[in-house]
Amino acid sequence: MTSATSSAERRTFMPLLLCALIMFIDGYDLYALPLVVPYLSAELGVPPQQFGVALSAVLLGLGLGAVLIAPMGDRIGRRPVILTATAMMGLTCLGTATGSTVTEFTLWRLATGLSLGACLPNVTALVAELAPQGKSARTLTVVSMGISGGGIVAGLVAPPLISLGGWQSLFVAGGIATLILLVVLAWKLPESPTFRKSAGQARERKSIAFVQLLSPPLLFSTVLFAGLYAVNALVLYYVTSWVPTILPNAGFAMDTASRFLSLIQLGGLLIGLGLSLLLDRGWAVPAIVGTYASVVVALLLLGVVAPGLWSWGFLLLVAGGGISAAHLVIMAVAVGFFPPHLRSSAIGIAVAVARLGAIGGPMLGGLAIGAGASTSTFFALAVLPACLCIGGALLIPRAQRTAKAVTPPGAVGAGA
Repeated sequence: MTSATSSAERRTFMPLLLCALIMFIDGYDLYALPLVVPYLSAELGVPPQQFGVALSAVLLGLGLGAVLIAPMGDRIGRRPVILTATAMMGLTCLGTATGSTVTEFTLWRLATGLSLGACLPNVTALVAELAPQGKSARTLTVVSMGISGGGIVAGLVAPPLISLGGWQSLFVAGGIATLILLVVLAWKLPESPTFRKSAGQARERKSIAFVQLLSPPLLFSTVLFAGLYAVNALVLYYVTSWVPTILPNAGFAMDTASRFLSLIQLGGLLIGLGLSLLLDRGWAVPAIVGTYASVVVALLLLGVVAPGLWSWGFLLLVAGGGISAAHLVIMAVAVGFFPPHLRSSAIGIAVAVARLGAIGGPMLGGLAIGAGASTSTFFALAVLPACLCIGGALLIPRAQRTAKAVTPPGAVGAGA
């Protein structure tokens, strides 16, 4: 490592750490409402299933924010969009603590989703442009693990916070932490190097970002990114949304089923970290295909192996953790499919389309359970979309070749 490279990595460490903290806050915010639904149900006298619309509202808002707001980062800069979205996240998190009806929770979570959708694509694009040369994909994967970390911490702090100050305390703590982070971001978060470089250039773009992304030669890359991300989201939320419900049918206690869900999140972190070490060494496609193949095998074995704490714990770690890790890695690899000035828009499209999978996964799982599917059948139904992910991963080299052809030499964050 040269002294210049070492100096550059030291300069980008703090901005990348701040981006990881934003991801952490996002993960905390995403998992907060599901954790308090049992308490809200008892306090308000409302059946838990009626909160389904509020739980889905954040996913809908995330998709809308990714399409309608996130692309502004390509025009006015990543920094102002990230700061504004973070402020919205803090305020809507505090606002959720004031909710008293399902409708109010739905509206607050929709607003939260809009801010998340505006923020995540721009943070991802900024990380790609700040990452050390040759380590873009690895850096993106590690920073994105903050989302899983935030979800895990939310689950750990929820019981003591709720016992001390009621369910509202979980949102108050999250809102205050977000606003404190906002102050630090306003002080230390830099603007995208790509945006700074192009801001002073008086060049006129003849087509808007969406037209460029949905036209050759980038059309294939856009469809591949959005499609693969959406199918991955379908499998991810199909499995994770119903594990606590389906596992008791196989003889597991409710608390054990909940621990298995935490194990899946932990598996996503560990497998994602392992994959990140392979991405920037030219092993992206074998690593992703191998992960999906392992997921398929584990899903099939869940229908064959007799239920057991250790055996099923391992298989769920591989299946759920693998699909969770792949969700992080796809973003890290696919961001390199596009020129820097189109990345926020490309990520916005993919996140929006992936919301269809995120919403469809729980719905399909509910239909399967409602139809009386056995535990083995439930997991087997996830095999087909997981196989589709393998097919999509095999097409990644074509998108990478297109990226090399359309990205100007020396563009910041060009490599993935």
